[in-house]
Amino acid sequence: MTTPTYVTAAYLLAALLFILALAGLSKHETARRGNAFGITGMTIALLATVGLMVENARAVGGGSRLWTALGLLVVAMAIGAAIGVWRARSVEMTGMPELIALMHSFVGLAAVLVGWNSYLEHPGHGLGDALTRIHSGEVIIGVFIGAVTFTGSIVAYLKLSAKMKSSPLMLPGRHWLNLAALLIITGLTIWFIAAPALWMLAVATVVSLLLGWHLVASIGGGDMPVVVSMLNSYSGWAAAAAGFMLGNDLLIVTGALVGSSGAYLSYIMCKAMNRSFISVILGGFGSDGQVTGEAKDYGDHREVTADGAAELLKDADSVIITPGYGMAVAQAQYPVAELTRKLREAGKTVRFGVHPVAGRLPGHMNVLLAEAKVPYDVVLEMDEINDDFPETDVVLVIGANDTVNPAAEDPGSPIAGMPVLEVWKAKDVVVFKRSMATGYAGVQNPLFFNENTQMLFGDAKDRVEDIVKAL
Repeated sequence: MTTPTYVTAAYLLAALLFILALAGLSKHETARRGNAFGITGMTIALLATVGLMVENARAVGGGSRLWTALGLLVVAMAIGAAIGVWRARSVEMTGMPELIALMHSFVGLAAVLVGWNSYLEHPGHGLGDALTRIHSGEVIIGVFIGAVTFTGSIVAYLKLSAKMKSSPLMLPGRHWLNLAALLIITGLTIWFIAAPALWMLAVATVVSLLLGWHLVASIGGGDMPVVVSMLNSYSGWAAAAAGFMLGNDLLIVTGALVGSSGAYLSYIMCKAMNRSFISVILGGFGSDGQVTGEAKDYGDHREVTADGAAELLKDADSVIITPGYGMAVAQAQYPVAELTRKLREAGKTVRFGVHPVAGRLPGHMNVLLAEAKVPYDVVLEMDEINDDFPETDVVLVIGANDTVNPAAEDPGSPIAGMPVLEVWKAKDVVVFKRSMATGYAGVQNPLFFNENTQMLFGDAKDRVEDIVKAL
């Protein structure tokens, strides 16, 4: 059936709005506008799709079939909207990474269901030989991408929500298992395109589901930011595959936008960790908080009270705050914003140094700080601020560990070569931590034992509030 002109025009407008949304989300100052573009584009896309469905139903007779289809569609949209609004209103920022991972799983599951429906509707006949092969290829590739995305996202959700250990699953010969799964799927894809059969699609689905589970289960917690962006890319390609199967141009374009942007973001995350994308996929370095590598005696650490930290800040002219996931867990962004305001009112230069992989998903810290109304112009990326630490009086490390670890300069360290915030070059460093435990990557941090470092133990929110009172 031909697509009505108004639907084509609406899809084109929606695609342009999605591109504008991505452009807007690239900067703090334009993020709200980018979000608005995305919402508007999706609204137009949904309305146009409903209109297309009505046109198609009328073309095949309309009547009760049309009203039944419309009723089912409205019910499905109402249920989805209700769940989406509920989760968006109730989720804490610390729970955002696992929510995003769970949403990716829905996209993957949708691609699998669309693939199965497409095959059952046209099980290898009635399309002509060439079209049948193309259709069969679309189906099995779409199911493969969707299934890997589905189970991989479920595992990421379980790890991020602490319902599953974040340490990597180390099965014997795990790389050979992945290779065997890929070879099986490749063989089935070729066979399925030549002579489609239901059992081939079933086997490919099961193997793909297992591969997705094993791929992410084998990745450690330290690489979770890359995993989240990687799954974002997968979900985009899954949506694009579903678009091919449904013959929906907008879904193809939208999926390609998400897939390509997610892939590029994964590249940025890997570069920030000095790791290749392939090495992350084949198993990360995270080990669930246990010390890895050679055990070393770094001596004793020094402690400071909130009052002592306040005195350091009173005497300082320049301050840099480096936040990490611990700030998110403690929900300390609001007192940190208040501390920033007080220090700036006192005439001090206060800036934030944000590592690309701080938190549990890309941009996690930036969103937290924006939520607390921290001015955009004082939030800087690692590359923008790293050269300024030697001229900085006080650095406050709030809930960060791996992203400020000088062990990255040690060739024998598991995180060797990973670009980090060089906070140890400042005059004084105050580290906010609950204990001396290692970070998510499981690597001990020599920063904690430096002569210019003092540890401020306890809940980050409480300690920052104590410093604000002391000021």
